[in-house]
Amino acid sequence: MASGTAAATSSSTWMKPKFPSSRSSSFKDLGSCSTSITLKKTNLNCSLQTLHFPKKYQPSTTTTTTLTPTTITTSPKEKSPSSDKSVPQRWNFLQKAAAVALDAVETALVSHERQHPLPKTADPRVQIAGNFAPVPEQPVQQSLPVTGKIPKCIQGVYVRNGANPLHEPVAGHHFFDGDGMVHAVQFKDGSASYACRFTETQRLVQERALGRPVFPKAIGELHGHSGIARLLLFYARGMFGLVDGSHGMGVANAGLVYFNNRLLAMSEDDIPYQVQITPSGDLNTIGRYDFNGQLESTMIAHPKVDPVSGELFALSYDVIQKPYLKYFRFSPNGTKSPDVEIPLSEPTMIHDFAITEKFVVIPDQQVVFKLPEMIRGGSPVIYDKKKMSSFGILDKNASDASGIKWIEAPDCFCFHLWNAWEEPETNEVVVIGSCMTPPDSIFNECDESLKSVLSEIRLNLKTGKSTRRPIISDAEQVNLEAGMVNRHKLGRKTQFAYLALAEPWPKVSGFAKVDLSTGEVQKYIYGEQRFGGEPLFLPRDPNSEKEDDGHILTFVHDEKEWKSELLIVNAMTLKLEASIKLPSRVPYGFHGTFINSKDLQKQA
Repeated sequence: MASGTAAATSSSTWMKPKFPSSRSSSFKDLGSCSTSITLKKTNLNCSLQTLHFPKKYQPSTTTTTTLTPTTITTSPKEKSPSSDKSVPQRWNFLQKAAAVALDAVETALVSHERQHPLPKTADPRVQIAGNFAPVPEQPVQQSLPVTGKIPKCIQGVYVRNGANPLHEPVAGHHFFDGDGMVHAVQFKDGSASYACRFTETQRLVQERALGRPVFPKAIGELHGHSGIARLLLFYARGMFGLVDGSHGMGVANAGLVYFNNRLLAMSEDDIPYQVQITPSGDLNTIGRYDFNGQLESTMIAHPKVDPVSGELFALSYDVIQKPYLKYFRFSPNGTKSPDVEIPLSEPTMIHDFAITEKFVVIPDQQVVFKLPEMIRGGSPVIYDKKKMSSFGILDKNASDASGIKWIEAPDCFCFHLWNAWEEPETNEVVVIGSCMTPPDSIFNECDESLKSVLSEIRLNLKTGKSTRRPIISDAEQVNLEAGMVNRHKLGRKTQFAYLALAEPWPKVSGFAKVDLSTGEVQKYIYGEQRFGGEPLFLPRDPNSEKEDDGHILTFVHDEKEWKSELLIVNAMTLKLEASIKLPSRVPYGFHGTFINSKDLQKQA
């Protein structure tokens, strides 16, 4: 991914696990490491993407280090408000002996794994190459250079989440597996500051103390017999008290939502983590947030806040036991409803869903979890071509699932749903989403190039039938992934969607403003060798008569200059109004939100 002279000649440092390694790394910038290695670049062509990655290197020393009791203190460059504490480990003789034995087993496992090539979807040389590679934490830097003028209406903090692995992977790694890091740009009276911090998950805190990755990676490592072995290793370490997975194993790297005066960082494998924004614009992890003991299960990374009622709606799925899916909601003051168990016959990946004024729209699609596939040497994430995709329509205030109406939608897989609304005159619920083919290409290696088609799906509540059409004409068809509608219109009929131009996949070369009724596409292109991520639409005024009266905020990285900036684009004219130069590189990431200054003053 990195290209040009600057990328080719830069050296790379990282927090290196204490484990023998023969794999290359593209961990540019990541600090606190005893080894610095100069890397040369070469190309890799694959159906997932075309990237640059370092050639394999041979470390100067090859030693095996066990998980020994130690006290870890982070370097000043790595410290965050919640991480400048030493983490002592006190193990007895039995634990020390178990650590040595289990480390020996892992050494043998990794040695065996390296005799076989990794799929591109689990190869860290592909998944975290170039600007997908991690960066160290950055304390607040104020008064950043601004080209143009920051609009006066932008007062608050733009935060965006992403995957940022603390340690160099010792085996398979998928981009989604990385530790959560939040990047924050605060706006005050025409000036801007920047900071980025790890979200201090239980997983990250323990792995930092041990000096290496020990928690299993859900996508990159849990496949085939080696995946089963890694799970058994982790549980064995847990039995001896070497690690503790009882307080969550998630990475909190995907979604961000501001609800009930709290900023929550989420990934669907755990409950949320509360992150506090300090007055200076820095970030501080408060800890796992279970809504004062009310939330006992995981929560997906895309909960929905109703702009009228102020309620939060969410789902939780389980890959092992029934109920495989639960729906629940929170009142504006954070009081949780009882769980509604959604009847599914098998565990299904449900990354996103939608709300309307009256309903929740729940997808049950063809990407499912089949853990026995690991026994047969495969991935537990499966594209089931025989399954019929469908959408469940359920009343928002339902106390059980007896009234859910399932409507089939053949060969439909939407990783994200951008909006939905009701059209009573035709008895239809309209869903706007990006339909992806092949559905599992994000998780499993395949030869077919991924397509993501912005689509209108109509679910007829009277006939129980569905229709689907591409919103953009065939001549203008492009991959559109990651984005949003005006959040003050969520669940109501919207005219515009603002989506990332995922070209060349998975890079983002610009964003598109799409008229959902006409299919008209207006594009903003970042420029040669410049790529970004999810565009965030920030309304100028929630009461504005024009739906597109606002600004687009997005991080952009110049792969030639190896520098990053934040762009502010007028959403009505698509003209650049301001560019903020950032003090460090911002990796390509996931989802973000904006918290205005008035709401920040009410933080819990």
